[in-house]
Parts: sequence; structure tokens; C-alpha cells
Amino acid sequence: RHALKDFLEKYDYELDQESFESFFKRKDTFTLGVCNGCQMLSNLKSIIPGAESWPAFVRNESEQFEARFSQVQIEDSPSILLQGMQGTRIPVAVSHGEGRMDFQGGDASQLEKLVGLRYVDAQGNPTEVYPFNPNGSEGGMTGLTTTDGRVTIMMPHPERVFRTVQNSWHPDEWQEDAPWMRLFRNARKCVRQKAL
Repeated sequence: RHALKDFLEKYDYELDQESFESFFKRKDTFTLGVCNGCQMLSNLKSIIPGAESWPAFVRNESEQFEARFSQVQIEDSPSILLQGMQGTRIPVAVSHGEGRMDFQGGDASQLEKLVGLRYVDAQGNPTEVYPFNPNGSEGGMTGLTTTDGRVTIMMPHPERVFRTVQNSWHPDEWQEDAPWMRLFRNARKCVRQKAL
């Protein structure tokens, strides 16, 4: 207890904000925020270049915690982590209580070019209909990126379904890796390119 109290008394919040700002301004970095990370990064939007119009994340329209598999479609966006995945419709794990995007009186259409993924119905259409869209976000939006694509946020959990064995069913052509593995391979590719 005393160690935590001492730490908090000495903690320099201004220095930490400067560190975050410096990190986000660097051109050789990238960031992925999933679920709580998505919510946290949206709260830091004022220090993330190209994220100024991101929404807040509030209570699901259902007024309850939602945990299930939902289908999303990867949209054409600048996200470096979603490159090569555009147009793909894939299942993803959902597990959140505050995942609905709230534009606080703003216009969601201003984000169209930054939408990385949307919840879709059985016909592949973006949807706000429950349970296809577990939180009720406008236009099915559930993932966004920055204008330069280096910071990507999403409410669903791709890290829970990147291997076929993590899915209850999968087409035979998936073999060992599920389509979400591409996101992590894109991250590795970025790291390799920055290291050269």
C-alpha cells in the first residue's frame, strides 16, 4: 500500500502525457487498441494526430454486456494493420458493455474514410440491428483508424480468433490460420520495415 501511495505521489502526469504525445507523433510507430484499449485511445484523441473526430464509447444500446461472435466486414481504410483485408467478411469475438460510438452531437459521416470495420448482417450489409450489431453503433461502425493509418482502434477482439482452433467452425481453406492472422502479420511487416 505504501509503495503504491509513494508512487502515485511522485508520478509525473505531465511527463507521461508528453511521452504519449511524442510517441503518437513519431512516424515510425503504430498502435492497435482493442476493446478497453479502443476506449482508452479514443479518450486520448486530442493527442493522436488524425484522430480528432473519433467518438466516445458509451453503454451498448441493449443496456447490457454483450459476449458473442459477430460478423464484420473490413472496409477500405488507411489502416496499416488492415491492409490486404478490405472486403473480407469474417467472424470476430465481441465482449463489451460500452461499445457504442457516441458522436456527442457530431456527424458520423465525417469518419467514413476512417472506418476500418463494420458489423454486418447475414447478407453482408452494414447493420445497426441487434443482435448482428451488439452495441447499436451508427452504420455498424466498430473500428476506426487515423488519417495516416498508424493508429487503429476496434471494439471486437481479433486476438481471440486468429487461429482456426479458436473458432467453433471454419471453412477448410482456412487451414491453421484464421483471416485475423493477417492483421498480426501486417504488424510484423511494419516492425520489419521500421527496423531496416
